[in-house]
Amino acid sequence: MDNLITSLLAGIFGIIIGYLIRYIYGVNSLRSSDLKAKNIIAEAERKKKEIEEYVNNQKELIKEERKKIEANKEDLYEKKKELQSIEVRLLKKEENLEKREENVNKRELDIISQERKIEEALKEIETKKNEIKKEIEKIAGITREEAKKILIEETKQEITKETYEIIKKKEEEIKEIADKKAKEIIVYAIQKIASEVTSETTISTVSLPSEEVKGRIIGREGRNIRALETVTGVDVIVDDTPEAIVLSSFDPIKREIARKSIEVLVADGRIQPSRIEEIVEKVKEEINEIIYSEGDNACYELEIHNMHPELKKYIGRLKFRTSYGQNVLAHSKEVARIASIIAVELGLDKEICKRAGLLHDIGKGVINEEKRHAITGAELAKRFGESEAVVNAILSHHDDAQPLTLEALVIHISDTISASRPGARRDTFENYIKRLENLQNIALSFPKVEKAYAIQAGREVRVIIDSETTNDEDAKILAREIVNRIEKELKYPGQIKVSVIRETRIVEYAK
Repeated sequence: MDNLITSLLAGIFGIIIGYLIRYIYGVNSLRSSDLKAKNIIAEAERKKKEIEEYVNNQKELIKEERKKIEANKEDLYEKKKELQSIEVRLLKKEENLEKREENVNKRELDIISQERKIEEALKEIETKKNEIKKEIEKIAGITREEAKKILIEETKQEITKETYEIIKKKEEEIKEIADKKAKEIIVYAIQKIASEVTSETTISTVSLPSEEVKGRIIGREGRNIRALETVTGVDVIVDDTPEAIVLSSFDPIKREIARKSIEVLVADGRIQPSRIEEIVEKVKEEINEIIYSEGDNACYELEIHNMHPELKKYIGRLKFRTSYGQNVLAHSKEVARIASIIAVELGLDKEICKRAGLLHDIGKGVINEEKRHAITGAELAKRFGESEAVVNAILSHHDDAQPLTLEALVIHISDTISASRPGARRDTFENYIKRLENLQNIALSFPKVEKAYAIQAGREVRVIIDSETTNDEDAKILAREIVNRIEKELKYPGQIKVSVIRETRIVEYAK
């Protein structure tokens, strides 16, 4: 390219020189003027220098372009190496996928082999059944119907035992994988959350500065205390407790309004029916603002957007509710966090899990509702524009409906984790005793059971059976039947271990 430009410029320069020479010798007026000729030659020399400078500049530009091309070549070479490296990694991943596919195929073949064995076993049972049937028919004194009953019973026992063994083996294989993964996810989720435990109560105690104030709260002929009870809807109990009165109501928000109103009245000093009504109205407004603020803050903490303002109010009401010593709002936020963590681990919709987790107990914010709180909560969520996935998760977290999505199952699991993790809740003595009695009664309802003991706070049931009338296979089947009854009839957090004990004791006395 440099030679071509040089040649072109030389040609142009030659043409210009030739033109100038012809011009000098072709014009008669310039023959006598050497000075003008010299000026023209000088101008030509100047043009030549400009052209040479232009050529040199162009050469420099060409060199720079060449450098850029060389640099681009190096970049292209690096990118080529990177693409080759990516290709190698993709080939390795493809090989790993092929190996996994081979393992899956092997497992499928194993399952098919097991199915064939089961089919062969069933065919063998059918053959034995026919043989036994023929033998029984030959025995004198046994009718066809009696023989049929015996055959059915023996076949049923054999099939039950073999089926139990197959199911037990498969369950153990699946549990080894599933339990490990589930424990990792659940432990990870539990480690990232924590909440306080409060006492569940239906009463509140208000401290007074002196006994004189207690009399002023009662008022002349009890008019002040009647006004308080009428306006707040709370029972005000004045007993012998020094410098304190008790507020009783199943509605925690009413109790809080009454408590704050009394504190304001005591501080103000003017305790009379008209003043009571005025203060109670102001406190109600304050509590309503606190309720909305708590709901809004909960949504902000969990980064939940576009929540209907009415739902925020119901969420805020949960701050004043407890369940087994666990604050319901704290529990709801905890469920939302656990559910979002599990959703991320499983690749599910994190936003649906957070919304459903926060709203799953919103039905508890409705006082004096005859329906179950899951049904009430689902109706509220649907009324205020929540999606079908969120509504179903709320409705199914206590088995009031079938879960339609994996997110709904995650909410069910997260609710159980939050409620049953160590230190989360306090159980009442009556509920504790009732749960133990129900476990023992289910075990004792089976005819082969002699004794049953619920231990470890209802986490385990030990069942003692008669060793003379049962064998080891019967004990395995009985354990499975008891587990099925417990799962069907009882509701409990975590899991319950069923231990069936069959033993022979020989006792002799030396005299």
